[in-house]
Amino acid sequence: MLLRRRDALRSCRPLRRVPLSIAQVIAGAQTGGAELFYERLCIALHRAGERVLPVIRRDGARAGRLRAAGLEPVQLAFANPVDFTTRRGVVGALRGFDPRVAVAWMGRAASFTPRGDWILCGRLGGYYDLDNFRRCQHLIANTHGLAAWIAGQGWPARHVSTLPNFVDDMAGAAPADRAALGVPPGAKLLLGLGRLHANKAFDVLIRALPRLPGVFAVIAGEGPERPALERLARSEGVADRVRLPGWRCDVAQLLAAADVFVCPSRQEPLGNMVIEAWSAGRPVVAAAVGGPAELIADAESGRLVPAEDPAALADAIAVVLQDSHAAAGLAAAGRKRFETEFAEAPVLARWRGFLGTVEKF
Repeated sequence: MLLRRRDALRSCRPLRRVPLSIAQVIAGAQTGGAELFYERLCIALHRAGERVLPVIRRDGARAGRLRAAGLEPVQLAFANPVDFTTRRGVVGALRGFDPRVAVAWMGRAASFTPRGDWILCGRLGGYYDLDNFRRCQHLIANTHGLAAWIAGQGWPARHVSTLPNFVDDMAGAAPADRAALGVPPGAKLLLGLGRLHANKAFDVLIRALPRLPGVFAVIAGEGPERPALERLARSEGVADRVRLPGWRCDVAQLLAAADVFVCPSRQEPLGNMVIEAWSAGRPVVAAAVGGPAELIADAESGRLVPAEDPAALADAIAVVLQDSHAAAGLAAAGRKRFETEFAEAPVLARWRGFLGTVEKF
């Protein structure tokens, strides 16, 4: 009788979940939105109890961050299409780890990652050449617009999924020192974040500044457009109100110091920076392109303006700066969107659900 009761109790106990085995392959640059999210996701999956193998391009800093979180990354060269050493290295790493799913991030990693006993997925954060993903059995897009574009290129829609990024929660950070940024006390401060590249359209923000007297702009990032942006600021007569401090590690502090976050991009597949601004509780003004147009409900969780229109950008910024009640409403709505859709917990749950159920075709 006692033995039967013990057996019955054992049968009622919940079965312990078997961890997923996930290989994450990336050949990205040292900086960038996809690369930062790759690290966040690997670490979050590991913390959640999954088995994770990061395979990365040689990068001491990235490897150090992953090791500090308890992961053991495999580092390879990912040099060029005929880099057979890397190809053998990827195959060996995957066979030794035996993942359920291998996720290849962006085109170069996908071109080096073979099919095998694992399910091969390609993760896209932009409009890449899909030929690089021809071995993949499933594609992951970070916006619905990108997923629709992939399907429109002929990829079977049932094998395309949309999984968003999450960003760190930046609420409550101490503001960056405005004086150190060269911004006088009491001045209104606009913040732009990202690579100084033509796609980011920081030139449009600079052209908007003459219509915003006394307002300063800090554009944190680095890239090939720096000389052109500096020349433009001088020619527009706003060089004394534009600050280009280069890459910064204190994004949360910069957001806390800003009055408005501005995303004037010509092309922006997702817009991680919009989500970061939401997490920090900052009102957002953005060009209505790509990811920002999909993310933002105009006049509700931010303000959208036509791309390439400095006057419209200036007008929208002025409204937000002049109406503190409206600015607070935009910031609160953005913060709510972050908490419900783009914080770590809800996004990680979606990724784990996908990785645990996706099948080969």
